[in-house]
Amino acid sequence: MYGLLVWTWVRAAAQYPVSMVLLALATAVVTGLDAAAIVLLFSQAPRIAGFGSSEVLFLYGTSALSFGISDILFGTTERLGYHVRQGTLDAMLVRPVSPLIQIATEEFSPRRFGKLVPAAAALAFALARVEVAWTPGRVAMIPVMVLSGAAIFGALWVLTAAVQFVIVDIHGASKSLTYGGGFLTQYPMTMFARDFVRGVTFVVPLAFVNWQPALYVLDRPDPLGLPGAARFASPLVAAALCGAAALAWRAGLRHYRSTGS
Repeated sequence: MYGLLVWTWVRAAAQYPVSMVLLALATAVVTGLDAAAIVLLFSQAPRIAGFGSSEVLFLYGTSALSFGISDILFGTTERLGYHVRQGTLDAMLVRPVSPLIQIATEEFSPRRFGKLVPAAAALAFALARVEVAWTPGRVAMIPVMVLSGAAIFGALWVLTAAVQFVIVDIHGASKSLTYGGGFLTQYPMTMFARDFVRGVTFVVPLAFVNWQPALYVLDRPDPLGLPGAARFASPLVAAALCGAAALAWRAGLRHYRSTGS
């Protein structure tokens, strides 16, 4: 059903192919400004928090790719508060399709895929230049960390949407967690205070998007001194967070009361 609704929106957008292509290119250019900022930083300093340019671009590429995938799949769930305020969520609830799927596919546009272009390009560039001893385990970790990171971000999208069943006007705060988390994971955690790193490891597990698995790939020590198993925990963290998001969403639906409009 998700694919069917997405295809419906894509067909509508394809009626204006030039506009669709230009919007996708514009999205790619705007998203690529983050990578340009990293390049600009390295024009002034050879290393950032002990990491070289290829290593930071590796972090950027994996983070941006994971966030881009999650944004494509679940980014519009942040509109739930709007639907609650307008009373349009009531109409979604009486349709024979999950309201989560309806909101996630709302106004789906192919331009969203433009976000993946600079991320994939930066990751390919970094993989070709990063100095590591490639083993089958490190090679396999790349797709695992990207997919696990996408699942973690996707769970955060749904969790922040579920909160809007209770607190409608939390749109700005939810962006600080989703978009802010996407920006945070583009850089080495060694840039931040240890207490902050503990928070994004044990409270909001953003460190498992790409930081912990990247320590394994790049053969770097963990600044928090966590056991080596933490570097392979991203799939488990993603599964646990997705479970929490599903429970929160269902709880929100059960306790939702119609606007009466």
